[in-house]
Amino acid sequence: MSDRRHRQKEQRAAKREAERKQESRRALFRSIGTALIFGLVVVAIFTFGGIFDGGSSDIPASYEDYREQETACGGTQPEAEQVMSFEAPEDQGIPDDVVVTATMVTSCGDIVMELNNAEAPETANSFVFLAREGFYNGQVIYRISENFVIEAGDPEANGTGGPGYVIADEFPEDEDFVYEPGVVAMSNRGPRSTGSIFRIVIGEDGQFLTNQFNVLGRVVTGQDTIDRITEIERATAPGSSEQSRPLETVYIESITIDVSGS
Repeated sequence: MSDRRHRQKEQRAAKREAERKQESRRALFRSIGTALIFGLVVVAIFTFGGIFDGGSSDIPASYEDYREQETACGGTQPEAEQVMSFEAPEDQGIPDDVVVTATMVTSCGDIVMELNNAEAPETANSFVFLAREGFYNGQVIYRISENFVIEAGDPEANGTGGPGYVIADEFPEDEDFVYEPGVVAMSNRGPRSTGSIFRIVIGEDGQFLTNQFNVLGRVVTGQDTIDRITEIERATAPGSSEQSRPLETVYIESITIDVSGS
């Protein structure tokens, strides 16, 4: 074979090798591009799915347990809660010399509370803010303690959740204050830990509470609703010996606020 033909053969082989490598690179880039597009599609699905499903993936398992039970008092199960979190409550502009009432619609009837905005303005403001935002809608009464309290206002439905912020301690100034039946007080885990959880005192054991709980207000109508709630069968609450975990679910359907007079 002549040198010329040998060189031509080598050149053709080199060209084929170059074309093979170029095709391999193109195939690699196509694979990478396909993977990136697929990844973006998956991200979009989860992102928009989270938007349009109302954040249902954020619903706590402890709350889901209540959704699986029968609704108390023959009520209809409302839409699930929307889990919300805020940095701080917005100022609702409530003077301390007006009457503020909150009507809580539950599966077992209505409970109307008059808020203590004169003596606990930050407590009342936070509650009104959360109610108007719909924070409480769909939540449950997760604790019914005989002769003591019923408790609600926790998106976790187990006493550990809150709105994402805490409010000031506005404990009763009267050292002899008694948490008697009808008093609505905020729950806490110690100083500077009050959030959204509230309790309605339903029995004489409320007198054993120390004056270390903000007083949100008092029940003015709805004792018949409270009586129906306290008749619900209960089991031992998780992590406790207290027979207070309702076996039928009482939902807070809505809380509406009325401000009147001055």
